[in-house]
Amino acid sequence: MSQDVSESRADALTAKSPNHGPQQPTGRDRGRNARIPGPVPRSFNDAIDRHWSDRPNRSQAVRPAGRPFVRNRGRHAAMSRRQLWERQYVWSLVLCDLTAGVAAGVATFMVRFGDAVTQYNRAYMIYSALLPVLILAVLAVSRAYERRYLFVGSDEYQRVIRGGVGLIAGAAVVSYALNLDLARSYVLAALPATIAAVVLLRFVLRKRLHFSRLRGENLRRVIVVGHELSVIGITRQLRRERYHGLEVVGACLPPDADGVGVTDLPVYGTFDEVAGAVERADADTVVVLSCPELDGAAVRRLAWQLERDEVDLVVASALVDVAGARTTIRPFDGLPMLHVEHPRLHGGSRLVKDVFDRLGALVLLILCGPVLLSVALCVGLTSRGPVLFRQVRVGRDGRQFRIFKFRSMYLDAEARLGDLRHLNEHDGVLFKMRDDPRVTPVGRWLRRFSLDELPQLINVLLGQMSLVGPRPPLPTEVAAYAEDVRRRLAVKPGMTGLWQVSGRSDLSWEEAVRLDLRYVENWSLSLDLVILLRTVTAVVRSSGAY
Repeated sequence: MSQDVSESRADALTAKSPNHGPQQPTGRDRGRNARIPGPVPRSFNDAIDRHWSDRPNRSQAVRPAGRPFVRNRGRHAAMSRRQLWERQYVWSLVLCDLTAGVAAGVATFMVRFGDAVTQYNRAYMIYSALLPVLILAVLAVSRAYERRYLFVGSDEYQRVIRGGVGLIAGAAVVSYALNLDLARSYVLAALPATIAAVVLLRFVLRKRLHFSRLRGENLRRVIVVGHELSVIGITRQLRRERYHGLEVVGACLPPDADGVGVTDLPVYGTFDEVAGAVERADADTVVVLSCPELDGAAVRRLAWQLERDEVDLVVASALVDVAGARTTIRPFDGLPMLHVEHPRLHGGSRLVKDVFDRLGALVLLILCGPVLLSVALCVGLTSRGPVLFRQVRVGRDGRQFRIFKFRSMYLDAEARLGDLRHLNEHDGVLFKMRDDPRVTPVGRWLRRFSLDELPQLINVLLGQMSLVGPRPPLPTEVAAYAEDVRRRLAVKPGMTGLWQVSGRSDLSWEEAVRLDLRYVENWSLSLDLVILLRTVTAVVRSSGAY
């Protein structure tokens, strides 16, 4: 057993049953459920034995024998472990932000004034020295260190950017109000450079956390409470997206559930036994799924039970893929009501996105000019046919346009498609084949690193596509869309998106549609920035690219 768990609790649990799992039901419980909490199948015993095994659990902190973990009063070991790595992560953020402030301040001073300190630039040297402290204060006021906004999602970056914009505006107001002789070029270079460095370093630190979670480290141990099908669904999703940091270690089902479908997850009891399940599974988080048995009063009582050990209680909303920024709780006659705002598909925010896309595409076309020329030469010299491949795709509101890509297939690719339909490796309307014989050798290399999609920057510059958005579909694909899937056409298609950075062709059709619809409903400029940053790592990994 892990050293983090106190000996008293270990002895108590060991004395109950040799497998330390859910126990034999008492006489009054035997008639209500054969699986909860009665003898469990061998697969359940395996899962529980792995948890209580002497072998180290990678999701638990490993400490030297000479330094036993100190259990905080009112918190069990799992909560103490989680607080330890979260505290270390926050201190790493502070160090990264300080580093970004120092680097941006020194670089801006050197570029603007050189390495000579004079009477004129001595004040700016002081400003550069104060910049790291100032950026820490601004980020703290913006609540960019609160753990609820860290680890996943775009809220963290939104708060950093808002704090940076506020800092620039504050510097301008103070300079004007106090009539300071402050060089605008220094302010407009130092502060944006600092914010950009902060966002970049925080992204790198988050990716490091996500990679550690893929190895089974720094995970929250979760008990899922709900009906069997809902438990199976969320468990499958959380295991697929491990970067969220939620490791499902057990479940609590309704009293009348047989639990036959939950084959690889310990069932620790019913809805009335959640607190005991948390203790036995050494969990630190409880996720409550939507079900009629758990009304407001039942969830409130559960929160009281979990309050002593400060175990996190998460209620999964029945509103699928609705972002927190679009939901607000408003009281109506003393009753809290969840109000859902409409997604921002029109208006000023879309104008900002359009300007951002076109400027970004223009800059990328200039920077990638040598790469575009090199790829064009490789395509033209290694196979017969045009360098660019043009194809009709469907854009926003069903408008069709011609998409540009570097040709990665032979000229007779469309004619040979009918002979290969039966080899389709995708489960939806798309045709995907890992070893497609129609792809040229150079095209296979281009597809691996997504270089064949660089000419789509022209489509972005023309306003037909966005840098970030759903995948641009073919007219034949749109004709086969269900009514819900057509929602993808409410925004411009993108060169990259949630679908592309989450596995690309390795994802099922249902999962790809779900990710695209999530983007349509929850679009924000900060989400676009996160996806663009994740695209870099996705291209380097080249997973799902074929």
